[in-house]
Amino acid sequence: MKRANKSRPRHRKTDSGRQQIVEAARAHFFSHGFRSVTMDDLAEELGISKKTLYAYFPGKIELLEAVLADKFAGVEAKLSEITRAHPHDFSAALHELLTNTQRELDEIKPPFVRDMRQKAPEVFKIVERRRAALIERFFGKLFVEGQRTGMVRRDVPAKLIIEILLTIVQAIMNPAKMEELGMMPKEGFAGLTQRLQRSVTRPVPRLCRRRVCLRCLAAGRPVGNIVRSARPAGDRRATIIRSG
Repeated sequence: MKRANKSRPRHRKTDSGRQQIVEAARAHFFSHGFRSVTMDDLAEELGISKKTLYAYFPGKIELLEAVLADKFAGVEAKLSEITRAHPHDFSAALHELLTNTQRELDEIKPPFVRDMRQKAPEVFKIVERRRAALIERFFGKLFVEGQRTGMVRRDVPAKLIIEILLTIVQAIMNPAKMEELGMMPKEGFAGLTQRLQRSVTRPVPRLCRRRVCLRCLAAGRPVGNIVRSARPAGDRRATIIRSG
């Protein structure tokens, strides 16, 4: 028992040291690319010996994989948090999921993407697969639920919406494509996702303050809607009843 108790602080210290290395590498890799950052640079910045650094990570690829695992763990946790926070509010959930996705993409700068494509293509393929899996898991479920509740058009398959969203993200993660389009990644993502939302979501009915039309009652719309009935030309009165 005593030996087990003594080992716990050592494990915590080991985990803490490893996480410090990952966080430092993440900041440099994502901002400047991982090709220009050496293991010697990281060891010097962290104030540790190269021997200690290599004891945690035998090489830069292993460190890169740890950085990406840390990134995906954080993304998944945040997406899960958003989903739990808005279980019955499609609009709020979609807005928060898209906002968080854009924020996560903003952290990754073009030099890192270029280095990944050129120097670690196999790792880049893994990243694309994991990213697609997360988008399909969280956004796919949301769009299916949106169709069930009438917030999303039913004539557009949810799988097609996800494919479009994946294509948008892949374009944003392609510096050459962004340059070709003459767009910054942040602006491109915001503009393209807004168009996607307008294309697949259904408009929210307008509400008046105190009245509700018979047609809305029959359709099960929220109290407060007003819809003009078919009347002779020139007659603008609406068929309404007072709500209460």
